[in-house]
Amino acid sequence: MSASEPLHEYLLLSRGQWDPSIPPEQVQSAIDRFYAWYERRLADGSFRAGQRLATGTKLVTREGVLDGPFAEAKEIVGGYWFIVARSLDEAAAIAAENPCVACGLALEVRPLELERASAFRESNETPRG
Repeated sequence: MSASEPLHEYLLLSRGQWDPSIPPEQVQSAIDRFYAWYERRLADGSFRAGQRLATGTKLVTREGVLDGPFAEAKEIVGGYWFIVARSLDEAAAIAAENPCVACGLALEVRPLELERASAFRESNETPRG
């Protein structure tokens, strides 16, 4: 990867829940190491601020507003952050350093789409065939 390649932002979603077989002290140690790692990454510019998500949820659809939760435990999004990297592979490598992965969380890394949405261009919202 060349240093001359442009930087891009990637959304990092924390998914799932702590492995229930891991003692809380070990989970807390991973959380503490995460915050130290996160602060270093913010300082070096490879992270942008994000946040943990609270437990309340609403789903807004054309049918109205519904109370959650809506996801299975493995699909629960616990927080979001932004990684600044030159490629999706580089962003995933940065995410893989997160100490909380060892305690059961999964991290989803997604490139941000810079173009405005269009009904005439394939996207995540386009119905599949």
